[in-house]
Amino acid sequence: MQDTRPLLLQTDFPQIDRLGVDTLQVNLGYRCNQSCSHCHVNAGPSRTESMDRETVDLVLRVIDAHGVKVLDLTGGAPELNPHFRYLASAARRRGLRVIDRCNLSILLEPGQEDLAEFLAAEGVVVTASLPCYLEENVDAQRGKGVYSRSIEGLLRLNALGYGRGGPLELDLVFNPRGPSLPPPQQPLEQDYKRELRSRFGIEFDRLLTLTNLPVARFGAVLLAQNQFAAYLELLRSSFEERNLEHVMCRRLISIDWRGFAYDCDFNQMLDLPLLASDRRLHLRDLLGELPVGAPIRGGEHCWGCTAGQGSSCSGALAA
Repeated sequence: MQDTRPLLLQTDFPQIDRLGVDTLQVNLGYRCNQSCSHCHVNAGPSRTESMDRETVDLVLRVIDAHGVKVLDLTGGAPELNPHFRYLASAARRRGLRVIDRCNLSILLEPGQEDLAEFLAAEGVVVTASLPCYLEENVDAQRGKGVYSRSIEGLLRLNALGYGRGGPLELDLVFNPRGPSLPPPQQPLEQDYKRELRSRFGIEFDRLLTLTNLPVARFGAVLLAQNQFAAYLELLRSSFEERNLEHVMCRRLISIDWRGFAYDCDFNQMLDLPLLASDRRLHLRDLLGELPVGAPIRGGEHCWGCTAGQGSSCSGALAA
């Protein structure tokens, strides 16, 4: 697989600084029960990287030191980390909003039969990937049989009270299949709600549209199909300056499975650490002070977060 990193480092993307830190986005490891074509983590069943208990406890110490409000757990499949439930429960006891970036099929994996019940009991927000409401599109992007398992996972969550307008929040995530920007978020959400309700009786709270960035597996596919340069030009030409104020990196720090800090999950995958120091910052360094006001490290991939309606882990910026 061809590495896109050298093609993304030189950029004239506008310089922005971090405004604060409301959210810690923690990657608990790269192991996953799926291997999706759009995955910027190159996650899959053969990956072995996993955050250990000592580092998990450091996450909690940084939360305690700085009053972080949101813990966003991702992977891979974050639930496959043996300390996932410990961390989620500890953060909820502290009053944090805890988000589980769930691929839905994990709810059916052996050993995870009670996962949905755990998430409901703890009041964890489930943000679930479902790149289309049509089976053929989902299976083409995520693997054969993933759609049917995803639907079963959604039905389990609905049965527990998720996605019904109450305290158990269920959001779905849309990613385009190919080198295009997502359609407008609100009309697509209406389509999803209509189709999933009529086909399966499934309910959810919000649809979040995300732009695929040309990083790792998705970037390699673009290179192999000779579409990388054209996609970058699409992102650059669709730049909207108003989105700079709201990009997620301005109030978020991303942590990898070893405990090292980055401006965002994409910079983590490109091994572009925080610029707040002349050395790579670790969770231990964040115990004393967070890098508020520090410049955010940009690259050509950053045009993706500011293109069109904008993109973040919370969906469109201009929804």
